[in-house]
Amino acid sequence: MLIRKLFKFEGAHIVRNCSSHRCRENIHGHSYIVEVFITSDKLDRGYMVMDFVLLNKVKELVDSFDHTYSLWQEESDELKSFIYKYNRRVAEIPVSPSAEGYALLFFYLIDKILRNTEYKNGEGNVQLSSVRVHETATGYAEAFQEDLKLVNFNVHDICFSEAIREEWKDKQWWEEIRN
Repeated sequence: MLIRKLFKFEGAHIVRNCSSHRCRENIHGHSYIVEVFITSDKLDRGYMVMDFVLLNKVKELVDSFDHTYSLWQEESDELKSFIYKYNRRVAEIPVSPSAEGYALLFFYLIDKILRNTEYKNGEGNVQLSSVRVHETATGYAEAFQEDLKLVNFNVHDICFSEAIREEWKDKQWWEEIRN
C-alpha cells in the first residue's frame, strides 16, 4: 500500500549552470511543495501504513528550508560571505538547489529519518518510495532510491545555520541521522 504526505516551504536560491539566465544569474524564490510517498507490505494495528505523527522529523527537515536561502556549496566564497552576512536562515547543501537537487537531497535525508524511526504499532516493512518536489505549479522532480547514484554526498555535507537549528523542536533529530 502507498501513502502520501505533503509538506510546503518558501525558499530562495540561485541555480547555477542551468540554461536560463534568470535562474542562473539571480537570487529568486519559489513556493515549494514536497510530496513524500511511503509504502509498506502490511498495515499497522490502526489499519495504517504508518501514523503521520511518525513523520514529525520529516516536517522538521522540510521546515528547515522554509524562508531559507539554499546555498550550493560550489558557490564562490564572495557569494557565501554575502549570503551569511545578510541571512540568518541558510542551508548549505552539496547539490545545486534545483527541483532535482532538492528531490535527491530530501529523498536521501527522509530515507535516513525513516530508517531511524522506531515503529511500535505493528507496522510492516515501511519504505520510502519517492520524493516529489514541485518548484512551480506546472513542474516537479521526483527522486527514487536508484537516483541516489546520480550524486555523491552524505549527511555531513549538509549544514544548517544556527538560526535554523535554534528553531528545531527536537534538537536531537539531526544528530540521530548523522550517526
